Amino acid sequence: MHKRLVPRWRSVLLCLLCGMSGIATAAPLQAQWSFRLLPGDAQLQAHAGMDAWRPAQVPGSVHTDLMAAGVIGDPYVGAAEAGLQWIGLGDWEYRAHFDVDAATLAKRHAELRFEGLDTFAEVSLNGAPLLKADNAHRTWRVRVDGRLRATGNELRIVFRSPIRTLLPQVQAMPHKIAGNYPSPYGDEPKDAMVGNFVRKPAYHFGWDWGPRYVTAGVWRGVQLESWNDHRITDLVVRTDALDAQRADLSVLLQLEQGEVAGKARVVVDVLDPDGKRVTRLERDATLQPGSNTLQLPVSIAQPRRWWPVGYGAQDRYTVQARVDGGSNAEHRASLRTGLRTVELQREEDKDGGQGFAFVINGVPVFAKGANVIPFDAFPARVTPERLRRDLQAARDANMNMLRNWGGGYYEDDAFFDIADELGLLVWQDFMFGGGMQPGYDPAFRSNVVAEARDNIRRLRHHPSIVLWCGNNEEETAWKDWGHGKDLSAADPVFAAKVWQGYVDLFGKDLRAVVAEESLGVPYWSSSPSNDLDAKANDSTRGDKHYWQVWGNPALPVTAYLSETPRFMSEYGLQAWPQLSTVDAFATKQEQQIDGPVIQAHQKFMAGKGNERLLHYIGMEYGAPRTFADFVYLSQVMQAEGIELAALHHRASRPYTMGSLYWQLNDVWPGASWSSVDYFGNWKALNFHARRFFADVAVAALRAAGETRVSLLNDGRSPLAAQLRYRVMDFDGRVLQQQQQAVTLAPLAATEIMRLSDAALLKGADPRRTLAVFELLGDDKLLAQRIVYFAAAKEQLLAADQVQAELRAEGDHYRLRLNSRSLARALWIDFDNAKADVEDNAFDLLPGQPHDVVVRSRADLSTLRAALRLQTLGDALHSHPAPSQDNASVQRIP
Repeated sequence: MHKRLVPRWRSVLLCLLCGMSGIATAAPLQAQWSFRLLPGDAQLQAHAGMDAWRPAQVPGSVHTDLMAAGVIGDPYVGAAEAGLQWIGLGDWEYRAHFDVDAATLAKRHAELRFEGLDTFAEVSLNGAPLLKADNAHRTWRVRVDGRLRATGNELRIVFRSPIRTLLPQVQAMPHKIAGNYPSPYGDEPKDAMVGNFVRKPAYHFGWDWGPRYVTAGVWRGVQLESWNDHRITDLVVRTDALDAQRADLSVLLQLEQGEVAGKARVVVDVLDPDGKRVTRLERDATLQPGSNTLQLPVSIAQPRRWWPVGYGAQDRYTVQARVDGGSNAEHRASLRTGLRTVELQREEDKDGGQGFAFVINGVPVFAKGANVIPFDAFPARVTPERLRRDLQAARDANMNMLRNWGGGYYEDDAFFDIADELGLLVWQDFMFGGGMQPGYDPAFRSNVVAEARDNIRRLRHHPSIVLWCGNNEEETAWKDWGHGKDLSAADPVFAAKVWQGYVDLFGKDLRAVVAEESLGVPYWSSSPSNDLDAKANDSTRGDKHYWQVWGNPALPVTAYLSETPRFMSEYGLQAWPQLSTVDAFATKQEQQIDGPVIQAHQKFMAGKGNERLLHYIGMEYGAPRTFADFVYLSQVMQAEGIELAALHHRASRPYTMGSLYWQLNDVWPGASWSSVDYFGNWKALNFHARRFFADVAVAALRAAGETRVSLLNDGRSPLAAQLRYRVMDFDGRVLQQQQQAVTLAPLAATEIMRLSDAALLKGADPRRTLAVFELLGDDKLLAQRIVYFAAAKEQLLAADQVQAELRAEGDHYRLRLNSRSLARALWIDFDNAKADVEDNAFDLLPGQPHDVVVRSRADLSTLRAALRLQTLGDALHSHPAPSQDNASVQRIP
């Protein structure tokens, strides 16, 4: 007999799968939009004429509308930020003129749905008040029955400055609760930050990787919906039991009936991933006025389950619902979703620790991936194409999980549709990025509960979502950073009230909403935490954020090898994006490490983050000689450091079951911890990640004069291979070699050997010797890891050793690279000729050619002329002095 999975709500948590399209006759509001600074606003004294109406784009924001109108320049170019803070201090007004067709007017019911109002909004329709909103994360619905005209409707929205709205009450507090990043621009007092009192994306107030642009506007769409007797308001597919043989589901329909009871015919079709109908459900229903819920059971034999990438297919089913009856012609709704179970496994171990592992369809998954921040300071500019570009980069780098960080906004459905398709698991934070919240205020908590309910219901049909997390770093900030201690010393009664409000919001309210609405996706109160256990950021229990590398006390990257968590949900190193990205916001003359434009795009330590970068570059690689070398070495340092940490996490399986580095993407072009820059260019880290997150990999990690070698296999089957290691000098002379047959256990890390430096070097010069560990199978190289015995700045690396041959081959080009001696950290660039390389940022062993596929629309001669190669040997040794043409590039002493 096969074993069936049944609901065990405290252990195996089954997924809820729901989503809708085609609700009643909802359609985007077709309107002509315009905006202005509200007449009488104080900002008019310095910005005269801004109370004139100008065209607006909806969805959008006041900043992008001002830019489109030519009032301001690009907020990302130069050092524009300080001069644009007045925008966040102003009250802005938007208006829309629209007509309504006869068919819509003929319906008995009508509703306007605002999917995103940023943030304190006063809405009126045809001169009459309609709505007051105070949460950018909520969907606001308001009935407009009998208030619409055939022509000449006018919708007006006044957006109040969140700073000016909240500042008086924050300043009046005898003792402040902790905020996040104080403004350096004087638009808000540093001791009275309002960001954590308003339900608005926290990053709009500035972060250590992005600008401070306090936006306003209609940032998501406006829908006009009309109906007669009834409409479908929700479609849910609940998974009651699931295994390889059978799925038992419940299709739940929520219907809103008008003022009079009525009868309706409900038809539900379930289509398999190929579009073939596998079942049809039909029922006659009597609907009472108000909300009605219908439950229809369905079973599917041999269901095609949804799996994360690397574990199986990303199959999805389509559910179509139709309701006939009354004077409605027909109402339809549909969803596309996957069938899977998710468990957050929290097993206690004999040493008093507690695990933290995601189990999908009964299979434990080692989470490999990164954190995701907002994709733009102005989210209405983010297109599905940009989302796909960066999520595809994650999958191409062999990631299987992304964490949607809590200081931004709940992503569009397109994000999760793409994650579902690509098999990327999503850890979803609620939108709390840091500081402390006024959870002691019942109205604030009620607003958050409504926000959470809105977004869970909107997103819960996505199989990719496997965790809802209350917030980012708020518990550890209170317990570990001094927030709680300082407030308790100043006002112990108020401090106790603040902490109880935190527990009420994140320990009770949000937990209850997730239990009610997500039907199985687990809840976690904060990251990092042990879900409100005594210690917040513990390596033995729960998830871990580790910032002693890069953050204070700025330990060397080798300290990663001494930190072994149960699940590492944040760690990171910074790097600058490639020079073409820097060129987009800074002229060549402005590209100086301590120049004002470069510092304006370096948000860490208020623009002094380059000092931290030089600290880390200097420890391993020495001092860069030019700005270009500074950019290159920052990427090498980031990639090699994160690789060390990620391989250590993977080698520690099953004690450690996740490694999510900070961060995947960028909000604007600048220095950050990302592996993919604002324009989608891969940094060296993303190329490295494709290797260190590969399903089969070698973790050869050297510390304290010893190299530990572990074989990593995330596959679900054993793998027979050959392990070979060679010790060679930088000119390719093999000093020793060994090879043995090995079997890699499935879903496991297997330590295979430990080798001392003495055993590997046997007297060889550590400055010009390496050890290369390789997994071979069917005469193919499956994985490789190179170990060095001296810091790069001490190594005897040669410059200008790489020979390159580029030739056309079918629909692409092939670049053959060869080197007489070790070419470490080889970077391929085609300057201003647009070209995509299949591999980059690798070490080229002497005498071992390496082919790279290149794709470009440019012709062969253009690409040959544009090709540039950079290695550590070029950057650190035999580097020519800057030419007169390059005199503006700062030399670093």
